[in-house]
Amino acid sequence: MSKLIDCRRCARLVDNLRRVKQQYPHYHCKPVSAFGSHRAGLLIVGLAPGKHGANATGIPFTGDAAGLLLFQTLFDFGFASHARATCGTDNLQLYDCRITNAVKCLPPQNKPLTSEVNQCNDYLKGELSSLRNTAVILALGRIAHLAILKALALKQAEFPFKHGAEYRLSQPATLINSYHCSRYNTQTRRLTESMFRAVFERIQIILGKGISNAG
Repeated sequence: MSKLIDCRRCARLVDNLRRVKQQYPHYHCKPVSAFGSHRAGLLIVGLAPGKHGANATGIPFTGDAAGLLLFQTLFDFGFASHARATCGTDNLQLYDCRITNAVKCLPPQNKPLTSEVNQCNDYLKGELSSLRNTAVILALGRIAHLAILKALALKQAEFPFKHGAEYRLSQPATLINSYHCSRYNTQTRRLTESMFRAVFERIQIILGKGISNAG
């Protein structure tokens, strides 16, 4: 398997990154690596880098509207040093947490093709294999959920996506679903702050964590 930063498997994504780099020369515009502890208790899997977020900063969810709710919640529950993360130079630290995406490169209109999700799945498989035995995997959205199942060779019919669903996997790990914390989902109230916090309250219980920063 090639190094992620050198990956050129998906011609459409490579071309999109080239065009965006021409518009924004200072942007990262490369595959975005996972961020956080390699042996984390919590692995968060999103969809793909945002154009002016991770694609710009090189760090998942930073500088992105979707990161507003995510990092505030991570901070409140003791998984992050900051409640906001806007760039790659703000000294953000994650505690017992790692963040990645099902697709590592910016897709046009933020919509990866199924073939692109599949091409990227080897990288996700490697990230999942490095988790410790009692880890929790949080899937943000259906595409991330399906990518996780594919990486673990699990059947979709046995693990349907539903917000708040919790699955004990064959290996010692727990998969939890949430609607993606995208701007669209939060603005339409498909995902509310209380709904997202309820997911993290359950994660905290599974991992045996203490009280959150917000009480």
